[in-house]
Amino acid sequence: MAERFFTVEEANALLELVRPLAEELVARRRALADALARQERIAGKVRSNGGGIRHDEPAEVDAALSAEAEAVARCVERINELGVLVKDLDLGLVDFPALRGGEEVLLCWHVGEDEIRYWHGLEEGFGGRKKLPL
Repeated sequence: MAERFFTVEEANALLELVRPLAEELVARRRALADALARQERIAGKVRSNGGGIRHDEPAEVDAALSAEAEAVARCVERINELGVLVKDLDLGLVDFPALRGGEEVLLCWHVGEDEIRYWHGLEEGFGGRKKLPL
């Protein structure tokens, strides 16, 4: 059971804090994916004789990976501290625990939506989203 439950109004008001964190989360996750792809390209070059790699490039990519992974973790932590659950790093999908007739449900929002318009049961996930009202 969640520590805190939100009304739709409370969750929408909290978007003022959640939205910029979720937007940063998506951007940092994208940067992390780019750094991982770059690391894989470098590894491929190393496996095929190491040509075309600057001497400082592997360390540069490792530093970028570390920085972006830490930034993603910080965003998730800050969102979780607000009582909100991060569900998808790439979409910036978050859920706000709520109650519907005494039953725990989740108010669902992701980056790009202007307000919370959907909810779903605990086991349904994104695919089971239903339009508000509860």
